[in-house]
Amino acid sequence: MMNIPAIDDKTVDSGKAVERLNPLNDYLFLKMMGEKGDEDQLLSFLNAVLQRTRKEPLVSVEIIENRAITAEIIGDKASILDVRAKAADGTRVNIEVQLKNLDNMDRRSLFYWSLGYTRNIEVGDDYVKLPNVIAINIVNFEYLETQDFHASFHLREDTERDYILTEALEIHFIDMVKFKRLREKDIKNDTLQRWMTYFNQDSPPELVEEIVQMDAAIQKAETKMDFVSKDKEALRAYQMRAMAMSDLTSVINKAKREGEKKKAVEIARNMKAMEMTSTQITTATGLTPEEIEKI
Repeated sequence: MMNIPAIDDKTVDSGKAVERLNPLNDYLFLKMMGEKGDEDQLLSFLNAVLQRTRKEPLVSVEIIENRAITAEIIGDKASILDVRAKAADGTRVNIEVQLKNLDNMDRRSLFYWSLGYTRNIEVGDDYVKLPNVIAINIVNFEYLETQDFHASFHLREDTERDYILTEALEIHFIDMVKFKRLREKDIKNDTLQRWMTYFNQDSPPELVEEIVQMDAAIQKAETKMDFVSKDKEALRAYQMRAMAMSDLTSVINKAKREGEKKKAVEIARNMKAMEMTSTQITTATGLTPEEIEKI
């Protein structure tokens, strides 16, 4: 059991209607897709993603629960609450939800892919024992300069593009921002679009209900979400994670503002050296006359 401090019992009052939680809160995503018993919905989602690159769908998946989710981990902005699984053929899968752009998603993804690749071999083992590893990143920002909301990568020969060096590395990016911009969505025939519509917190309630009714796997994910929304301890953990991500946003925004301020001061210093007026400098930089005077 997690020792989660109280946040606000009003939000977990069972007598009140609770607004739909954000499925892409990584704690909630882990609860819906990454615990023992979640195999059906995880398998459905994985096959929806991998339909792009695999000839045959996965037939089964084993969820790997690798650590206890403590209050300290939930409140840590830097912690990763990823979903890990192993397919019947030995392929390892790692799913990470990342809502904030830290400008490092490519290398971050490679790093966590490498952990999944190397943690499964002991010193002295044959390299053939190293598994294929698939990393799936669901992001809520535009990071790649690609047209489709779903991009996938392998190790390919530079000029003979059809030649793949090895199937050991496969990395997917699923961009929620680009998905939301799709004018026409095919939730009836495209399982991935159905899942992404479900994961979109802004989807209309009636559309979510339609999706839940048409897809048994998504119905199971909805059941887990319903559990979190009604369980005080789980809901507090969800709220703590949301607060940690809000804190991270504040840190990022503060750093950006400080960077912009530093740049503005440097411009103002150069303009003063050119003997431009305080009014001109204020107009160009946005700094106040008092700030300009101190430079």
